[in-house]
Amino acid sequence: MKIATFNVNGISARLSALLRWLAESKPDVACLQELKAPQERFPEAAIREAGYGVVWHGQKSWNGVAILARGADPVEIRRGLPGDPEDLHSRYIEALINGMRIGCLYLPNGNPAPGPKFDYKLRWLERFTKHAQELLAAAEPVVLAGDYNVIPTDIDVYKPERWLNDALFLPEVRTAFANLVAMGWTDALRKLHPHERIFTFWDYFRNNYVRDAGLRIDHLLLSPSAAARLVTAGVDREVRGWERASDHAPTWIVTADGAQSQ
Repeated sequence: MKIATFNVNGISARLSALLRWLAESKPDVACLQELKAPQERFPEAAIREAGYGVVWHGQKSWNGVAILARGADPVEIRRGLPGDPEDLHSRYIEALINGMRIGCLYLPNGNPAPGPKFDYKLRWLERFTKHAQELLAAAEPVVLAGDYNVIPTDIDVYKPERWLNDALFLPEVRTAFANLVAMGWTDALRKLHPHERIFTFWDYFRNNYVRDAGLRIDHLLLSPSAAARLVTAGVDREVRGWERASDHAPTWIVTADGAQSQ
């Protein structure tokens, strides 16, 4: 099973690129973030015409997450991260696909830090960590995929010294991510490429993509039973260079169980 995560940075503006990527890469599961579209404006018909069933959680102008399944309909089991009923941001959705539990997340950016946005990020991380711990206790194959807005280590960023005061790189955030891994989750890309500098995001400014001045902030965390089936992982870097591209590139894994991409 090929499972990918892709922050599309506005699904309406990037739909043609998304459909091209789906046709070329053929992921069995695709987790999308930053839809930037209300629930009723999600392009369901175009996604289904491309061969994908879909569940989504939209929000006008901001956020938004979706889970696509090739040739199948995801079975939605959770919409929204538990722990704060007053948090109405569309940042989390969870579904069952071919025996795998998939969580798709768009973790808050948190800038400027310190400040209310950073405080919200830390609270969200606490809630996410608690939910992730509960998922581990269920001992089933789980993949938590999305834009974490976390740069885990120095190797995950071009010129780390420039990011020391950024909410993506502050010690509290990096520690929270490290605690998730220590809890029993596997950072799939880093597991298979422990020393390689791999990026998933390049800002639109300063010609960053061409200069490869990027960050690794899109992650797939695997529960132990899912990690045991991990075969390979990578980034479709070239997608970032397409016309009207997102500032993120799709990041993916292949597991040995379930339907393989053709």
